[in-house]
Amino acid sequence: MSARDDILGALRRSHRRGPLDRDAQAGIEERMGRHPRGPQLSRVALDSAALVDLFAAKAAAAAATVDRIATVTEIPAAIAAYLARENLPAQLIVAPDPQLDDVPWQNRPMLTLRRGAARATDLTSVTGAFAGIAETGTLMLTSGPQSPTTLNFLPETHIVVLRRGQIVGALEDAWDRLRGRLGHAMPRTVNFVTGPSRSADIGQQLQMGAHGPRRLHIVLVEAGAAAGR
Repeated sequence: MSARDDILGALRRSHRRGPLDRDAQAGIEERMGRHPRGPQLSRVALDSAALVDLFAAKAAAAAATVDRIATVTEIPAAIAAYLARENLPAQLIVAPDPQLDDVPWQNRPMLTLRRGAARATDLTSVTGAFAGIAETGTLMLTSGPQSPTTLNFLPETHIVVLRRGQIVGALEDAWDRLRGRLGHAMPRTVNFVTGPSRSADIGQQLQMGAHGPRRLHIVLVEAGAAAGR
């Protein structure tokens, strides 16, 4: 038996339940296979332009900063300007993600780039995202060789490049897109990030960067569809 079996067995015993019979197990598996959707709020039944506006507003309300640019060619200048505003070094650890292959980093030769997983000494990371959820201003980030999870949590500043075509209305829409793209080959980790890390556990005083980046900056590219993963 696996550790998972041990844990689930202990839970069943605590509720005085034995193993499920065949019909009950089949019913559970059938329901899970349908991926039933929850209620959808009317505020996300919007056209593409309105969804982008809603995402940007919700992300800003969660203390992220959003820089809306027209095309991919503007990404290096937008990031360089952000680093200058925040008085941060022009040094980036960039995800080895095909979504970022078309970024003309050479247009800003003063930026120093390394591609790969983050180290404890890295201050600023740049990643793509799988989706942006307009309902809450949340980023959906998947793990894998092209998108190491360390980039999302180790550096104090996380910069995310998000394409307009990656913005969906509700959480269920993001899951539908992920299942449609990957089927059963799901990533090991799916992270949902809404704003920078924060906590008020100590003395009820809000502290930014408690469990991850203290800054979340989203570079929202208005042109183009969602890039492949």
